[in-house]
Amino acid sequence: MAETGKGVTAGKLAINVQKRLNRAQEKVLQKLGKADETRDEAFEEMVVNFNKQMAEGTKLQKDLKTYLEAVKMMHDASRRLQDCLADMYEPDWFGKEELDAAAEEMIEKEMDNNLEDTDTLWLDFHQSITDKSMICMDSYLAQFPEIKARIAKRNRKMVDFDSARHHFASLQKGKKKDEAKIAKPAALLEMAAPSWAQGLISAHQVAQTNLFYNQAEEDLGRAQKIFEELNVELQDELPVLWDSRVGVYVNTFQSLAGHQEKFHKEMSKVGQSTAAEQEPEHNDDQSALEASKGWDYNASNSQSYTQPGWDDTETTPGRESWSDDGVCTQSYTQPNWDEDQSDQGDEEEVQVELAVQRSTQEDFNLWVSLLQVKAIHDYTATDGDELELKTGDVVLVLAFDNPDEQDDGWLMGLKESQWLEKKEISAKGVFPENFTQRF
Repeated sequence: MAETGKGVTAGKLAINVQKRLNRAQEKVLQKLGKADETRDEAFEEMVVNFNKQMAEGTKLQKDLKTYLEAVKMMHDASRRLQDCLADMYEPDWFGKEELDAAAEEMIEKEMDNNLEDTDTLWLDFHQSITDKSMICMDSYLAQFPEIKARIAKRNRKMVDFDSARHHFASLQKGKKKDEAKIAKPAALLEMAAPSWAQGLISAHQVAQTNLFYNQAEEDLGRAQKIFEELNVELQDELPVLWDSRVGVYVNTFQSLAGHQEKFHKEMSKVGQSTAAEQEPEHNDDQSALEASKGWDYNASNSQSYTQPGWDDTETTPGRESWSDDGVCTQSYTQPNWDEDQSDQGDEEEVQVELAVQRSTQEDFNLWVSLLQVKAIHDYTATDGDELELKTGDVVLVLAFDNPDEQDDGWLMGLKESQWLEKKEISAKGVFPENFTQRF
C-alpha cells in the first residue's frame, strides 16, 4: 500500500513538473514570436480595474485602522485631560474657600458624571466605527484574495490551452506528412519484406500516428474547456465587483460621517450640561468672595463719603440751610435790588439748582455702593454705547436701566475719572467684563 501511495505521489509530481515545463516553453516561444498568444483586451482591462480596486480598498482599510487607533488615542488623551481638569478644580480655586461642603460635593459629583459620560461616548464612537465601517470593509476585501487566485489560475490555464493548441497543430502537420510517406512504400521495404508484412507495418504507423493525434486532441479539448469556464466566470464576476465599490465606499463614508456627527453632538450636549450646572456654582462662588471682601455698603457707609464739588448741605424749598456757625448759607448770588427783577424769578433759579444738586447726590450715593473694577487690558470701543478702556482705568459698575438689554459678559459702568471730572452720567457705557478685575 505504501509503495502504491508513493507511486501515485510521484506520478502527480511528474505531471506537475511536466506542466510547468510546457508552460515555460510556451511562454518562451510566445516572447520570441514563434507562437501566437491568446489575448482578451476586455478581460485585461477588467484585471487592471480589479488590481486598482483591491489597492484602493486595502488603502482605505489601512486608513480606517489608523483612524480607529487615533480615536483610541484621543479617548485616552481626553480622559487624561478630564482627570487633569478634575484635579485642577480642587486646590486654590478662586473663591473655593467660601463655598460650603455641600457645594463642593455637588461639583465633584458633576465632574465624575461628566467623566463617565465622556468615556461612554468615546467607547460607543469607537465601537460604532468598528461595527459599521471596519467590519464592512473587512468583508468587502475578503473576496479579493480568492478572485485574485482564480485570475492567476485562469492565466495558467490559458497558457496550457495555447500549448495544447500549438501541439495539436504541429501533429496535424506531421500527420499529413506521415500519410504521404505511408502512401508510397519504400522499394527497399517491398524487396526485403513479404507483401503481407508490408501491410502490418503501415497499419502500425497509422495507428501510432492516430494515437498521438487523438491524445493531443483530447488534451486540447480539456484545456479549452477549463480555460473557458474560468474565463466566463471571471468575466461575469469582475464587472459586478467593480461596480460594487461605489456602494461600499458610500456606505462606509456615510456611516463614518453619521457616527462622527452623532458623537460630536453628544459631546457638545455633555459640555453644555456641565457648563450650565457649574455656572450657578461659579456665581455663588463670586458672591461668597464679595461678601468675604467686605462689600457691605449701608446708608451710613454711603453718607460717610465726602461730596465733591458742591455746597456742604442741601437747601430745600421753603427752608434755609444753616452752616456750622449759625450763619445762613445761600447757594445763589445775592439779588441786586437796584435791578428790576422780581423775587419770583430768583426763587425759580434756586429751585432748579437745588434739583440738580439733589440728583447728583443720589447718583453718587448709588455708584459708591456698587462694585468697582479695574481695567487689566486696553479695550477699543467699537460702538457708540461702549466705554474706551485703558489699562489701570477704574470703572464704577452700574445697573442696567433695562435688565433685558444686558448681554452675557458685558457690564454697564462709568469711568471714575469721568465722574470726578464731569459729575454726570452721560459718559456711562458698556464694557466687556473679562477685560477688568474686581478690587
